[in-house]
Amino acid sequence: MPKILITGRGGSGKSTLVTLLARVLGDRGKVLVVDTDESNLGLCKMLGQEPPALTLMGCLGGKSAVKEKLLASADEKKKVFVDNLTIDSLPDECLGGQWPARYLRIGKIERSLEGCACPMGAVARSFLKELTVGQDEWVLVDTEAGVEHFGRGVPQGADRVVIVVDPSQEALLLAAKAQKLCADLNKKFIVVLNKVDAAASAYLRQELAARGMVVVGTIPFIKDIWQANMLGETLAIDTCREEMEALAISLGGFNGIN
Repeated sequence: MPKILITGRGGSGKSTLVTLLARVLGDRGKVLVVDTDESNLGLCKMLGQEPPALTLMGCLGGKSAVKEKLLASADEKKKVFVDNLTIDSLPDECLGGQWPARYLRIGKIERSLEGCACPMGAVARSFLKELTVGQDEWVLVDTEAGVEHFGRGVPQGADRVVIVVDPSQEALLLAAKAQKLCADLNKKFIVVLNKVDAAASAYLRQELAARGMVVVGTIPFIKDIWQANMLGETLAIDTCREEMEALAISLGGFNGIN
């Protein structure tokens, strides 16, 4: 089953989409939510989970150990993790929640003057490339705002990319940039609109179509979701289950398409 990377501008609703998709896909199998954003602190609250005891970086010995093991090597094919890496083989201390949906953090910026986040990007890239996903299992990857993860090669390990577009000119410009970057990596992508009314949806579809992009999913502005995000509460699926199930079908989530 697919490893799906969610990208878009800051505030477009990437984490919201990841959470709602996890709710729907979790009814059919196991979902691993991977947080690759070094600064996002609210995803676990959206999922209704406590953060895991360790990040994946922590399980690997921390940033210094990762630099020594991974970044010092010029061998792009060098394996970082154990052979036959699967969802079930992940250390429990780096996983939050319980199946059917669990949560993993690649790493977080913890201190001032800590240095760049490049080691976290390298870990995320290797983890997704080396992870084998079985039948009725999905991996949803929440990325940082913008397109830096493309530069780090993180999408190389994904099967599909979802570009989230909210009603803003910046989101349109970033979608066009992500489209080109997906083409550079030969990655399939789809576009999902978020927080739109009928007028915004019509305008964005027209503008995206002019850029050669087709919208396959739409999430309207939903007050309950906005309020839950503002208050740091768990997101419920009831208000947009139909939209999420339709999107999951487009992603191959319900019909066995890989």
